[in-house]
Amino acid sequence: MTQEEIKQILPHRDSMLLLDEVTRDGDFACGKLKIRGDEWFLNGHFPGMPIVPGVILCEILAQSACVLLTDTMTEDKIPVYTGLDGVRFKSPVRPGDLFETRCRITRAKPPFYFAEGTGSVDGRLCIKASFAFAVTERSHVF
Repeated sequence: MTQEEIKQILPHRDSMLLLDEVTRDGDFACGKLKIRGDEWFLNGHFPGMPIVPGVILCEILAQSACVLLTDTMTEDKIPVYTGLDGVRFKSPVRPGDLFETRCRITRAKPPFYFAEGTGSVDGRLCIKASFAFAVTERSHVF
């Protein structure tokens, strides 16, 4: 999926849409984001040695996993983070890196979905986490 196709599933726009592309590989969603170096979240994190903040890596994982819910998503629904567990940061992600995710849904109890995922650069594990989100009515959020 391209960014335009991802926008059909996720409400994120502009600087908060954190995927360049995502593909489905069986039960897995595999996302990619090229870290250019001019992203807003690198400003001040850290001067002279920028690294992608951990919370942003978590958000990229969740956005990747949401494409596995295309069948449950409609125009009036929105995925909302509900939890993170067992998050481990293994290696930093820096400008110039191609950050790649691999996520899968481990359990579903609609409207709640539980997932796990990893993020890596050149095969080097950078993050792993379990997380949860709810698919809820947009009117409940906005």
